[in-house]
Amino acid sequence: MAVLTALLDALRTGSVEVVDLTAPLTSETPILELPEQFGQTATFQLEEISRYDERGPYWYWNNFRTGEHTGTHFDAPNHWVTGKELADVSAVPADHLVAPAVVLDVTDEVAADSDFLIEVEHVRAFEAEHGPLPDGGWLLCRTGWSSRTTQTEMLNNDENGPHSPGLSAECARWVAEESNLRGVGVETVGTDAGAAPGFETPFPCHAFLMGSGKYGLAQLQNLSALPPTGALLVTSPLKIVGGSGSPARVLALVER
Repeated sequence: MAVLTALLDALRTGSVEVVDLTAPLTSETPILELPEQFGQTATFQLEEISRYDERGPYWYWNNFRTGEHTGTHFDAPNHWVTGKELADVSAVPADHLVAPAVVLDVTDEVAADSDFLIEVEHVRAFEAEHGPLPDGGWLLCRTGWSSRTTQTEMLNNDENGPHSPGLSAECARWVAEESNLRGVGVETVGTDAGAAPGFETPFPCHAFLMGSGKYGLAQLQNLSALPPTGALLVTSPLKIVGGSGSPARVLALVER
């Protein structure tokens, strides 16, 4: 118990801080939009069952309806056709949900170009400065995109389609097939860049990561509160049997 006791003491004294990386989940939370010929995800909706009234005098509760990939959410391998025979969200091992994370900051590049793509060379430069990527950990991509909180801002559409940053196809393949990482986390509405439908491998983050049994996290917030290395990520998707993903509460433990 010595390790856990030390952690509890650190949390009480503030030497370890809990940073919430989760976006609020409301009917206004931005959602993915696909071309109209495809099925669409649902916005988040609360349906009141009772609120200390004749429907239930002592309790307040709701039903809710939403898509698995709404708000801050977790992508399981079976979310994409390349991983269709792999784990659903209920089968993700619990010890995969607590893992180290590094934060690659490209906010300046994205401020200059909303279509900016992270390449393998950017990850290599990060390693040269901060050391190797954590085994079984997360690569969190800080782009500043979480400051965009409306549907219009998040998708950033024009006549040529959506514009948002992400990984290049080669970088996504490298993370999936050559790195020791377990997954990628982003601030955008999904793990792929806005232009990713038109890449040679469409939606490469989804295609390569899911096909390699790895994971994605989308619509993260507060990455600016994390150091480049040393954070411990706690990811809690719902254990939906047969589910392809889930809204998640994502927390980071940071030593101060």
